[in-house]
Amino acid sequence: MKKYLFALLLFFLTAIFPVNSQSLYFPPLTGNNWDTVSFSAQGWNSVARDTLYQFLEQKHTKAFLILKDGKIIMEKYFGTFERDSIWYWASAAKTLTAFLIGKAQEDGYLSISDTTSKYLGMHWTAAPLLKENKITIRHQLTMTTGLDDGVPDDHCTLDTCLQYLADAGSRWAYHNAAYTLLSNVLETATNKPLNLYTLQNLNIKTGMSGLWLNVNYDQTFYSTARTMARFGLLILNKGVWSTDTLLHDQNYFQQMTHTSQNINNSYGYLWWLNGKGSYMLPQSQFEFFTDLIPPAPSDLIAALGKNDQKLYVVPSQKLIVVRMGDASGLSLYALSSFDSELWTRLNAVMNTSTVEENQISKTTAFPNPSSDYIEIKDIDSRVSSFAIIDITGRVLRSEIFTKPGIDVHSLENGNYLVQFMDGKGIAISIVKISVIH
Repeated sequence: MKKYLFALLLFFLTAIFPVNSQSLYFPPLTGNNWDTVSFSAQGWNSVARDTLYQFLEQKHTKAFLILKDGKIIMEKYFGTFERDSIWYWASAAKTLTAFLIGKAQEDGYLSISDTTSKYLGMHWTAAPLLKENKITIRHQLTMTTGLDDGVPDDHCTLDTCLQYLADAGSRWAYHNAAYTLLSNVLETATNKPLNLYTLQNLNIKTGMSGLWLNVNYDQTFYSTARTMARFGLLILNKGVWSTDTLLHDQNYFQQMTHTSQNINNSYGYLWWLNGKGSYMLPQSQFEFFTDLIPPAPSDLIAALGKNDQKLYVVPSQKLIVVRMGDASGLSLYALSSFDSELWTRLNAVMNTSTVEENQISKTTAFPNPSSDYIEIKDIDSRVSSFAIIDITGRVLRSEIFTKPGIDVHSLENGNYLVQFMDGKGIAISIVKISVIH
């Protein structure tokens, strides 16, 4: 009888609280005391750690932080940046908005199936009214509004900048302006300023600090690296901070952190997803048939922002990784080669093998850049054809691959991707090339 009662009690406890909360550590809501875990006791590689820190410094990093089971195992600041220094999240803050929309729906302020016009009024876009009224909050969350991301300024939220291109739900495009207007939807629905709603539903309950500031058209969140880590810990525990459930709606949480539409498999509700086998990039309509970050764990979800602001959450390893700083290289996009480079080095630190071969890094081209002819090295023996793609996703050439090189003299100056396919048209690898005449 006692065993039965104990089993029944355990069932109810696990139904109410996520299993992770039994083993995760949550830091106090106030102060800077945060438990740590011994790096050496974890069995990680200290030599690889030092190499990683050198890499991060070379890549203009300001703050780097890793939590294991909620405890700090690595924390490093570079230059004049310190633990209490403030930095912007850029588009990584989109994930904060996704969480707050879910909370607002749970509290009855809105439904993600509502039309956006219900909160912004008619003619908030330049689209025909019939098309505008098809756009819902869910379309904003999934980047499928159908509004044109190719306008001169895709951050511009004026109605004249929000042009109809396709019916809502029929096209995925990373459109900043359509996302930004979710802040207006939240404020109208809750009748509260965005900072107040964030304070009440996130900051106070998790010990996060931070503030939304209006920068041009964008709503930009600023905080410390530890605040970003706190949010990651909340997401790792599925919306529960210790025993305080901030988001009860696990159906919404599931939708937020899994594929949200059938166009870009690697996108949830404003979260990027690894391990989905294909992905699309901002400002491109091309589908890449590989995982988002091949060296990273397949269950990783990520908040990614311009200039390489990173928040990685890995449920299988109970791991949180934060990177703040300036751009690591020339690419300003939220997703860059830096992600794979960083995870390759993290695998060395943690003594874990790469989940998948990173074919992008294996296949190389020489000389690169070139003006006339590029020789391809380390190409897979199964390759039978290739395609040259520009940065907008347009396929410029698609040909049979007959020799270990590609004539590029007819291409204009710029950066391109060469995708190699096997006999069945399945993508095997990708190499980046530059053409300079």
